Amino acid sequence: MKSRRLGAAGPVVSEIGLGCMGMSGPYGTADDKESTATIREAIDSGITLLDTGDFYGMGANEMLIGRAIAGIRDNVLLSVKFGPMRGPDGAWIGIDTRPVAVKNFVSYSLKRLGVEHIDVYRPSRLDPRVPIEETVGAIADLVKAGWVRFVGLSEMHAETVKKAQMVHPIVDLQIEYSLVSRGIEIQILPALREMGIGVTAYGVLSRGLLSGSKPSGGGDWRGHLPRFAGENAAQNAKLVDSLNRAATEHGVSGSQLAMAWVLHQGVDIVPVIGARTRKQLREAIGALSIRLTAEELKSIAEAVPAEKVAGTRYDAGQMAALDSERAAKPN
Repeated sequence: MKSRRLGAAGPVVSEIGLGCMGMSGPYGTADDKESTATIREAIDSGITLLDTGDFYGMGANEMLIGRAIAGIRDNVLLSVKFGPMRGPDGAWIGIDTRPVAVKNFVSYSLKRLGVEHIDVYRPSRLDPRVPIEETVGAIADLVKAGWVRFVGLSEMHAETVKKAQMVHPIVDLQIEYSLVSRGIEIQILPALREMGIGVTAYGVLSRGLLSGSKPSGGGDWRGHLPRFAGENAAQNAKLVDSLNRAATEHGVSGSQLAMAWVLHQGVDIVPVIGARTRKQLREAIGALSIRLTAEELKSIAEAVPAEKVAGTRYDAGQMAALDSERAAKPN
């Protein structure tokens, strides 16, 4: 497993990370035993970056990770998002990144994870009521106290990142990036590179869209996402077919080719792979051996043009709440 650095001054991590959200319910029933085995195998395979959020499974995901890394904590770096609030019924009821809330959230995360510090701590979204400088200032206090090592951000516009960087060094921005979600290339990615800030890219398969996966039932939240609905799904299936044809030429799966494409976009980008099973993990790791030329990368991008994808990556309400989407194209 090769490594990459998160930003100019951040930690060195494996060239892919493991995103653990899917292990706690958003795509339907998950198997804790298989999830634990997947985390363990990822670590054994050289993956050092584990990504979670305190609101994934309303804390269940952190507890799952805590059990999985017991005794091997020093082998991993933990990236944790905070801010979203949920009701007893699981409903999303807002976001809170006030300094006092930041310190409250981190306390519970440390307990659930069973660790003495979090490696990268980040607000999941911009709280419109709280200046980013105040939120980052609170995390900076946690860094000084030793509870957090590095500060990251998630789904924020370049202007917001610049404001945050003036308060404390930011190591990375976590944001969706894939063959069919290339909006960051317009403004955000160039600005991050100017500031020496890395990217942890999630959604590299667009929540399974590029692997041909479909919503499995009422418990699978993808059923509410535009790209998986009705005529959009039919249009996007054509893009998946194009990807699979290109992948066949390379002797790999469509999923692997999509991951490899993101990996080749720069050593400052660390894809976070949302593998829920050991089988999915092994397929993702297989993408690391794929080598693509500049011509091949161009050909793949042309085979799966982002402007042809039908539907936005979230529903209208969530898209409107994304600071990262300000003055950017919807894809």
